[in-house]
Amino acid sequence: MSDRAAPFHWLATGIGSVPFLDIQETCRTIYRLLPQIPFWPQFVRRSFREDMNIQFSEGLPFLQIDHEKRSLTVNQTSDRDAQLLSFYDRFLADDVDFFALSREFAPGLYTLLEIMEEDPEKENAFIKGQCTGPITFASAIFGTDGKPLIHSLELLEACTQGLAIKSLWQTRKLAETGRKPILFLDEPSLSGFGSAFSSLERDEVIRILRMVIDYLKERADLLIGIHCCGNTDWGMLLEAGTDIINFDTFSFLDYFLLYPDEITAFINRGGLIAWGVVPTSEFTGNETVVELLSLLKKGFETLESWGLPAETVAKSSILTPSCGMGTLTSEAAKAVLSLLSDLSTRCADSPILTHIV
Repeated sequence: MSDRAAPFHWLATGIGSVPFLDIQETCRTIYRLLPQIPFWPQFVRRSFREDMNIQFSEGLPFLQIDHEKRSLTVNQTSDRDAQLLSFYDRFLADDVDFFALSREFAPGLYTLLEIMEEDPEKENAFIKGQCTGPITFASAIFGTDGKPLIHSLELLEACTQGLAIKSLWQTRKLAETGRKPILFLDEPSLSGFGSAFSSLERDEVIRILRMVIDYLKERADLLIGIHCCGNTDWGMLLEAGTDIINFDTFSFLDYFLLYPDEITAFINRGGLIAWGVVPTSEFTGNETVVELLSLLKKGFETLESWGLPAETVAKSSILTPSCGMGTLTSEAAKAVLSLLSDLSTRCADSPILTHIV
């Protein structure tokens, strides 16, 4: 795994989607509240182009946007082989700029970077981006046979490699700030992995994820996270070669803690836990810093009981919302960001969470 460069000690960042419409105001708010790890926002209510799949589709072969349904489909042309050949020519030639995210599809990325240029403070700081994970991406797009692309090895691998090179472009763009990039692969489709609906084998999921992770690790200095907002086979994700695991701590802490050996090994080899402790879909507005600290302390003390030193756990801990905020009202999303910022500040005052609640 990559050198973490600095201890995290409960620094906070966000997941991606927001319900806001004002790009400038939102990016400035994020940078003010989460200055150590700002994230670029996805304005899912502003444009369907910022849907988590459509946003990362530019430059990928055989895909087209269905503007009426606001979704991606496989095009009906008969030249699939030619499209794939053209794609792989660019991919193998490392034509990274061809796979850029455009401002039309990701205005939050460009606006946040422009705002950050006004502030030269970069020491011991990070910047976070995100990309839809390959499993989720290929599960949401249906081929001409009516089946998700996840069932077509040829198209699944092309999508995976396309997302990998797009992530490399993004990582290099984030690195221009002078901060260390963090990139999350968002994999909500892995929620409930192992249930009857899931057709992929465990080893195949790891192989697909590693195609992106290993590609990036070989070409950039970054930290890679996997975000899954439901319950899953956490042992599988902990083995996938990622630097960071981000999970919904508010709803699934007890399930995550069912993997003591895997979590201990992950942290001992330099892995980071991103505790998604501020609820989003379950947010009521009545949550308090003290309540969330109690939940964090339960997880923290459990890891400590497994033999992990308290200081090691604190250095290896990041705070996030449980998921993206795109489904919330603007008022609720503002409250979530403020609560997250306050929680991070409170944890920083006593990073090993002793006598804090």
